[in-house]
Amino acid sequence: MLRPRDEPMSPSSVPSAMISRLLHQSRSVEDPWNSPDVPLYDTTTFCFESTQHVLDVVEGRKSGALYTRYGHNPTLRALERSLALLEHAESALAFGSGMAALSALFMAYGQNGIVVLGETYGGTRELLLQQLSSIGFKVYMKHYPVKDDIYKFIQAGTLVFFESPSNPTLNVRNLRTTAEYCHRMGALVAIDSTFATPINQNPLDAGIDFVVHSATKYLGGHSDITAGCIMGREELLRPIDAWRKNLGSVLAPSVAHLLHRSLKTLELRVKAQNHSALFLAEQLETHPKVLAVHYPGLASSTGYAVAKEQMRGFGGMLSFDVRGGFEAARTVADHVRLFVLAPSLGGVESLLTQPCTTSHHGMTAEERHFMGVGDGMLRLSVGLESPEELWADLLAALDQVA
Repeated sequence: MLRPRDEPMSPSSVPSAMISRLLHQSRSVEDPWNSPDVPLYDTTTFCFESTQHVLDVVEGRKSGALYTRYGHNPTLRALERSLALLEHAESALAFGSGMAALSALFMAYGQNGIVVLGETYGGTRELLLQQLSSIGFKVYMKHYPVKDDIYKFIQAGTLVFFESPSNPTLNVRNLRTTAEYCHRMGALVAIDSTFATPINQNPLDAGIDFVVHSATKYLGGHSDITAGCIMGREELLRPIDAWRKNLGSVLAPSVAHLLHRSLKTLELRVKAQNHSALFLAEQLETHPKVLAVHYPGLASSTGYAVAKEQMRGFGGMLSFDVRGGFEAARTVADHVRLFVLAPSLGGVESLLTQPCTTSHHGMTAEERHFMGVGDGMLRLSVGLESPEELWADLLAALDQVA
């Protein structure tokens, strides 16, 4: 049986007009005043002229909005058009968080089993192995001490899920060969592409069925909102939309308005973060107190060839292992001054976290080691500060390690 191979694929180039289109489609047909920005319709319900008008909207004969919890809100719809544009998708759905988006996806398509390839964010792992497994969902993933061949569980009707690049190890998976293999097995495939952003890769172009983002991160970009989204074919999103409606996890209009604002500067922010993260990864790789650097843009990375072909940039996230384990990494974390010691990622400010104290806290050392997450690992979310100043901050903190 053939398996996905790490063969490089040719990326689609970023359409030069994409950001321009996103900026100018903000002029909403629902706005009688022709504002250059999307108006905020911070309202729960919408009024009608007559019963016939209600029926025309509900039954699709006329455009209109009914109720915000259903996703019927002009501000939300404008955001979803822009999200779809960014990921080259037919449609998009916006949620109150990235975990809300994943929950609706798994509820809609995970009834016949969910197969997880590689490492995942700790919250996703907890949702799958604790909450969903407890109500009868069959979840297949590698976790200590299970070392099964995970591909044998991919079959007709299953949902395959993975991250690329993954959190926090920054491993890269070949998108096209993974999608082709899953489809041959009769499975649908979804990716959490939060670390990459739509600026660096567009998985739907490689055949992936669903792209999920924690929009709290790069899409929001300012550490001031919580949101999530899923992009894909409209027919595939309909069952997810039904779960969103009745789970009550639609994004609030006021947050949608802020998120839409942030998308306008996404490309500028991500390109700057790509540049700074690569610079820091290259510096860290040569430091004697650093055991390993995990960043797909380094030629020494096992995923470099694939990342170079399918990504337009390597992202603003990286992780590295400090010699000396937990205490050495703790020393660095406690001595940085420009980096902020905090969870989350993707904002304009640079953040540092030690995964064993946050996303992977509660696991045994053996479990973390099995996942490639050592107790000496630090994860960086590189912001918009000067890369030279960021390096000076890390260098001074590393100097404190005995």
